[in-house]
Amino acid sequence: MAVIIACELRTGATALNEPNHPDSDLHHHPLGQHPLLAGLHDAEPLKTFSPTQLEAVAAEIRDVLCNLLAARTAHFASNLGVVELCLALHCEFDFRKDRLIWDTGHQIYPHKLVTGRYNEFAGIRTRGGLMGYPNPHESPYDLFMTGHAGSSVSTAVGLRSGDVLTGENDRRTVAVIGDGAFPSGIVFEAMNNAGELQDDLTIVLNDNKMSICPRVGSVATYLDRLRDNPFYTGLKSEVVRLLDRVPMFGDPAERFLAQTKEAVKAGFLGGMLFEELNIRYLGPIDGHDIGLVRKYLAMASKTRGPVLLHVVTEKGHGYKPAAEDPVYFHTPPAFQDQDGKAVPKKSEGLPAYTQHARDAIRNQMASDKRVTVITAAMCQGNKLEPIRERFPDQFFDVGICESHAVAFAAGQCKAGSRPIVDIYSTFLQRSFDQIFQEVALQDLPVVFMLDRAGLTGPDGPTHHGLFDVSYMRVFPNMVCMAPGYSSEVQAMLDFAIQHDHPTSIRYPKASALISEHEPSPIELGKSETVREGNDGTIIAFGAMLENALAAAEKLQGELDIAVINARFAKPIDEEMVRNTLQSGRFVITVEEGTRLGGFGSAFLECAAQQGLDTRTLKILALPDEFIEHGDRDELLHDHGLSADAIANVCRELTGTAHVN
Repeated sequence: MAVIIACELRTGATALNEPNHPDSDLHHHPLGQHPLLAGLHDAEPLKTFSPTQLEAVAAEIRDVLCNLLAARTAHFASNLGVVELCLALHCEFDFRKDRLIWDTGHQIYPHKLVTGRYNEFAGIRTRGGLMGYPNPHESPYDLFMTGHAGSSVSTAVGLRSGDVLTGENDRRTVAVIGDGAFPSGIVFEAMNNAGELQDDLTIVLNDNKMSICPRVGSVATYLDRLRDNPFYTGLKSEVVRLLDRVPMFGDPAERFLAQTKEAVKAGFLGGMLFEELNIRYLGPIDGHDIGLVRKYLAMASKTRGPVLLHVVTEKGHGYKPAAEDPVYFHTPPAFQDQDGKAVPKKSEGLPAYTQHARDAIRNQMASDKRVTVITAAMCQGNKLEPIRERFPDQFFDVGICESHAVAFAAGQCKAGSRPIVDIYSTFLQRSFDQIFQEVALQDLPVVFMLDRAGLTGPDGPTHHGLFDVSYMRVFPNMVCMAPGYSSEVQAMLDFAIQHDHPTSIRYPKASALISEHEPSPIELGKSETVREGNDGTIIAFGAMLENALAAAEKLQGELDIAVINARFAKPIDEEMVRNTLQSGRFVITVEEGTRLGGFGSAFLECAAQQGLDTRTLKILALPDEFIEHGDRDELLHDHGLSADAIANVCRELTGTAHVN
């Protein structure tokens, strides 16, 4: 039997740091003082714990989470919100045999803490440490490495179907999906399939009125109506249980009772959307009441066919600042708690590319009313809140629905707008078909702003944006750009808005280089030489320009290295390719993306088309593998993309080039 979980906001919840709360100071405990968690080598002992012991485990989990945020940034509010739900799940199921899928996966921390990973938890999201998402390589309790929203229901339906086919009928599958992910198109595709198959399946909807930012759309409004239903859940269940025994024959009295049964479902139960899909609806219930959640999980697991259990949680529950501002505390910077207030540990640095992109979008929207911006539940991540406030009629958050976002942009564009689709590189992959069919095939001037392109650091392989150059440049009509420094962001967006064909602009989760020179104008398919040199050339695509320049500086007095800012992966600067290769000196291309199909590949293709000798060429890029999590600079160094590594390659290639 498969179980899929969704949760919602609990009203009147008591924060841990409220006066007189018994656990008000728990976040001050040092990491090692968690005897219950330290004693869990797996989750099985939880089944024997008393309610008081389970509450104590919940307190220890919240203490660990608060202490973690004193060391580094991590997903916080979402994990605080599922502590009791996690404990209830592990009390009712044996996930050494049964299956548990956490949709998206950023709320996996409590699960890791109770499945034998407490002693390793201090190193989570660091190189060589635990991953901040589910990871089957860490534990048999994790089935899939997940990081994108919406796939859990499909996976659960497939798991249950596979169990039926193999005769594993006593094996149950649980998937936890949040209300923010719930409107994703794939969820409804899966429910459509589940309703038809009628395999035993429980969908638990974790409803906290949030995704990262407050959720949007009519599905959210529908869930609000269900939550506000005044009828007591137990009464509803008893009434339906009684009416379920009424046969539906031709007698007028029995027809009346049958109509009453449907009226009860519609008026008392709510959930008719799910009922009409042949999915039994239960709830909503308080997701912070462990005993109540256990009761309903047991009920759902004994119900034949697919069931949706609607659980109400509070994002940030147990830490008052996080509960009051769950947007900020979704992934807050490292902080220290001072008298119930989170004080960030500030770090100085240059403004990030994301901020420059936001400012460039705002400038375009202020000067051209045709310009709109579309995001997929990432208003905060893309720093678009000021734009949402200033230009509400030009700002569109479509929720976690990237495919719809791109098709929606195509419709706007066809009607005369100039839409900017502002989505992380890793998430834009979900709309590959719409980029093809609705944008590139129609040759519509939609602008794609690909945030987090490259290595995203501690978020790991599910979030690294390594493939966008490869998947964007394959489409006819598409232009692929990447700024090498801060001022190019605005210049490239200005160019893209005026360009009458689809364009993409990629930039990393990193501080933007401040250029020391006056940038040349952006011209289609033209690169920019930023440093002259006679011994070899480094051609950097995008943000790797900073490391390329640093490498050239390290070699000063040893080698005289030219540095070129490529700007375009498509169309690539054919003249630049020809001139650098014909010089007879070594040429190195550098990019923060996958080697296969990336900028280096485009360079090789262009060289081959012109019949050029490529024996002096070296391509530096990320390998054909999924890159683990860690600090961005550490990962760049590990894979030969740091300034030191690039400089060493220049040394190795010296003397190997030849003059034609």
